[in-house]
Amino acid sequence: MFGKTEHIHFVGIGGIGMSGLAIILRNIKFKVSGTDIQRSEITRGLEKMGIKITYCHGKENISGADVVVFSTAIKQDNPEVAEARRINIPVIHRGELLAELTRMKIAICVSGTHGKTTSAPEIFSFPWQ
Repeated sequence: MFGKTEHIHFVGIGGIGMSGLAIILRNIKFKVSGTDIQRSEITRGLEKMGIKITYCHGKENISGADVVVFSTAIKQDNPEVAEARRINIPVIHRGELLAELTRMKIAICVSGTHGKTTSAPEIFSFPWQ
């Protein structure tokens, strides 16, 4: 997915999951933009990082995007999602993006009913090579 991708646009960038992904991608030098319906502490922080955010949804907001990312909170008839599909820009759910990001690194999952809090620090203190 990341081969020739330079610009990733997030529809609903102010959500906690979407903003975290936007920060990761910005930190690895992708151009990131996004839209949300309202300003928040999260969106202000993203703007301070240089991420351009527009506070209304419109098809013009995806101009130049190579990929459009949406979350479950975004309806399929959102104008940005619909326009991206119309002009064949890849549209992916944030979960798919997260899966792509985990392919770039070693991923470890700690699950179960008991012991996760004890086990996780042990795993991360291991001297990985």
